[in-house]
Amino acid sequence: MDLGLAGKRAVVTGASRGIGLAVTRALLEEGAHVVTGARHEIDELRELAAVRQVTVDLSTPGGPAELIRTATADGGIDVLVNNVGAVAVRSDGFAAIDDEEWLATWNLTFMSAVRTTRAALPALLASGRATIVNVASVNSSLPDPAVLDYSAAKAALANFSKALSKELGPRGIRVNSVSPGPVETGMWLGDSGVAHSVATANGISAQDVIAQQSGEAATGRFTTADEVADLVVLLAGDRAGNVTGADFLIDGGLIQTL
Repeated sequence: MDLGLAGKRAVVTGASRGIGLAVTRALLEEGAHVVTGARHEIDELRELAAVRQVTVDLSTPGGPAELIRTATADGGIDVLVNNVGAVAVRSDGFAAIDDEEWLATWNLTFMSAVRTTRAALPALLASGRATIVNVASVNSSLPDPAVLDYSAAKAALANFSKALSKELGPRGIRVNSVSPGPVETGMWLGDSGVAHSVATANGISAQDVIAQQSGEAATGRFTTADEVADLVVLLAGDRAGNVTGADFLIDGGLIQTL
């Protein structure tokens, strides 16, 4: 299926691993040119002619603008994927989350998307037919005290996406979000990931946590990063040409409400 992305220019944040890396690969397979923004470059993308890696801290006020300046130095932007974010398990409860931790989560998981979108907006408008896809989370509608600040930031991102779609739709820019449940990435399965942190706090094994979480989904498993990437790229392309202001769950049936 031709998604109409060949030759398009895309920017992907948080692209050095996990969902962001999978989205970058999927866009490349569709023939897009990709500029990535992350704190670290990765070897597997360094030699690809259709990728330009920008090393930048997107949690800072100036980081997103630096990324977009580099991305637009030799062309425009047709697709923006705001993916960067991070989660910390708050096993000591709400009162233990101090202002610095709240602001760190807010800046990386929410304000990075706001700032990157704001910086990219002139280029996206100039494209005439651009798309923005924001990677939210099931936690935007499934608040969890163990990731309280992350849940709040993702809820803000989902709200931001919907509101922005109303403003930008008449101007030729579609805005959608995807909300993954647990995904087979380092954020969940790594040595310092969610499963390990929850297991340590509760005196059980990480495998027990993974099995319990998997069992809560109708499919009985985690989503893969490639499955999330496929959904993101479909929304970014022309085949979803009249889809805007929507949020798409990809959680294996974890959320059971309408």
